[in-house]
Amino acid sequence: MAVALMWEARAAAGRGGELLAWARAVPLDPAPVRRETFTAPDDRVLVITWWDAEFSAELPELPEPPSALLHREVHRWRFAPVAD
Repeated sequence: MAVALMWEARAAAGRGGELLAWARAVPLDPAPVRRETFTAPDDRVLVITWWDAEFSAELPELPEPPSALLHREVHRWRFAPVAD
């Protein structure tokens, strides 16, 4: 089974590059099967990690970044893939 964890944050004004650098530098132990990082307008950063685990498994997640980097609190979701 696979599960994807999504972590999304909006940076404080002018701090998008710093938030992106922070998110890319945070290690996860154990490491996910796959880790993808995205950006969007308004200095948003999205990280999706893929795990070979049950939906309810306890998995490491990206923590809260330093509050000075954030416009608002981090959003987190957990998803299971759907067969096509």
